[in-house]
Amino acid sequence: MIHRSRKSTMAWGVLLALLVVPALAQKDEWRQATQSELESVLPARALVGPEHIETEMRTASGIVDSHGHFIAGVVLITAGYSADGKYSHYMMVQAPMRVGGIALEPGNYVLGWTRSGAEDALSVRFYGAATGQFLGTATARWIQGVNRVESLRIWPPTDKALIQIGRFGIPYQLGKP
Repeated sequence: MIHRSRKSTMAWGVLLALLVVPALAQKDEWRQATQSELESVLPARALVGPEHIETEMRTASGIVDSHGHFIAGVVLITAGYSADGKYSHYMMVQAPMRVGGIALEPGNYVLGWTRSGAEDALSVRFYGAATGQFLGTATARWIQGVNRVESLRIWPPTDKALIQIGRFGIPYQLGKP
């Protein structure tokens, strides 16, 4: 009787392993993208409305999943363009995500920020890059314990799930690509 119980337990263990391993393999693992990966996916000149605005590649930051989907951004060099302070960053999204409550589908976006009424927050506005259509505003809050000021940093979801501008961060959630 005990012998049969061990076989049954062993069979259930094997069945469970067969079900769990594929589920784990399907899980998207996100990691920080390397500089060379970012240079291969981000444009040297981003299409923003009717203009091609130069990007500052040394400020590029992003994440990539195990399937090669990127979420990446870079600072725009907007001097001399009609940006007029409206936007400062370009962002490429290849997986659905929510940034501070704003739903972003795969595509290209620009964002700009201003200090909000509070000393410890920024008001960040999101626009479609090609159309300039306003998508919404998110609040970036002061990140406690962060000493390094970043022009832009997109943290992997396993670390902080934040988009950092300066010392401020906007939380995000990823959807399925």
